[in-house]
Amino acid sequence: MSNALASQSHVPTMGYAAPKGDIALMMAGAELLFANGQTTQRTVSDVERLASALRLHATVVLRWGELVVRIADDAGFHNEIVAVEPVGVDMSKVAATLGVIDELCDGRIGAAEAQSALDAISRCPPVSLVRFASLAAAGAAALGVIFGASHLLSLILIAFSAGTGAWVRRRLAGISRNPFVQPFCAALLAGIVGAVAARLQVSSVLRLVAVCPCMVLVPGPHLLNGTIDLVRAHISLGASRLLYAGIIILMICTGLLVGLALGGVSLPISGPSSSVPLGYDVIAAGVAVAAYGTFFSMPWRRLPIPILIGMCAHALRWVIIAAAGASVQTGALVACLLVGTVMTPIANHLRWPFAAVAFASVVSLIPGVYLFRMAGGLVALTSLGEKAPPDVLVGTIADGSTAVLIIIAMTFGLIVPKMCIDHFRPNMVWPVSRVSRGRSSGA
Repeated sequence: MSNALASQSHVPTMGYAAPKGDIALMMAGAELLFANGQTTQRTVSDVERLASALRLHATVVLRWGELVVRIADDAGFHNEIVAVEPVGVDMSKVAATLGVIDELCDGRIGAAEAQSALDAISRCPPVSLVRFASLAAAGAAALGVIFGASHLLSLILIAFSAGTGAWVRRRLAGISRNPFVQPFCAALLAGIVGAVAARLQVSSVLRLVAVCPCMVLVPGPHLLNGTIDLVRAHISLGASRLLYAGIIILMICTGLLVGLALGGVSLPISGPSSSVPLGYDVIAAGVAVAAYGTFFSMPWRRLPIPILIGMCAHALRWVIIAAAGASVQTGALVACLLVGTVMTPIANHLRWPFAAVAFASVVSLIPGVYLFRMAGGLVALTSLGEKAPPDVLVGTIADGSTAVLIIIAMTFGLIVPKMCIDHFRPNMVWPVSRVSRGRSSGA
């Protein structure tokens, strides 16, 4: 199975049979953490901490599609396996689960009470449809402001498309368990609305009415968790996370381009860049952070923290690009270094999954426009073949290179400070506020 499990073959037995109730409690906690966006390292350490509190000798191995725990008792070694795919991101469930583990480890509750609490956490519903759809609409419109949509009608269409897409996604979640259907259908709807807007000459040359609703679909936490896994040598799980995120991005691009094609509209290979005043830019970034905090089930009372950090990071990026004349890649790198440094101890303190809260803070930096234009350019090159003008090829390469470099800069800026802090100051926290433990950490 793995060297981690095989290396335990010489461990002496514990002299007692592991109680089934304790094993079920440990597996429930592990499943909640793994399924809802916690990083691999934190999941393993917290589950093994829970096992130690239950007087179990356990080794945890995470793989895409299953969670394996090897337990030693007087009967020898046996594996407990739970089928679970880490496709969800729910910050409230992670925080509440860690609160229960902390209380159990501190002796404030017993195993039976902890099991009951975890069962209640697993049944917690996602944020309400009204909040989900309204914040999706606001977040997409905010991204429209950041990327230069200045007309009120364009912003209204962006908000309508994103809000309706969020409603469609929530409805599809109850119909199909396929995780790729939701982003495809939401992007298809955005493409159709964008095509209608272009036909009515409402959309700008950048097709922001079509593009901005798709940017709120980008699976940033999975990209971050996958990269962290690769850096920590969890190769198979990291590659699986990145592949999952890549397929979602492919579905978004496909849905967007198909929707536009149904209206006889295409994405431009390149377009003019627009400068947004600092005040509008920073306020819009805060709204986008609030939207992604909602997507990840962050409680209302905690939203001001990532909003403030995200606004500061975006202001820093604006100054670096507009005042210092740096590239967009450099601006993204510096802003994400700030977020990674500040957010790591805060996430540890508030028991948040780092990838979710960090990506929410920098969502306004995602290079969605470049990604979608690159996809449109590839389609144009395929359809035109040898007749494609040179500027189509050059524009496609430029958009793709810019998108890749921004993603690398963002990922590097976020995970390097986290890994350095976790290595040199693993228990570092910043006193943001008093942490609510256990079930009170929920939304």
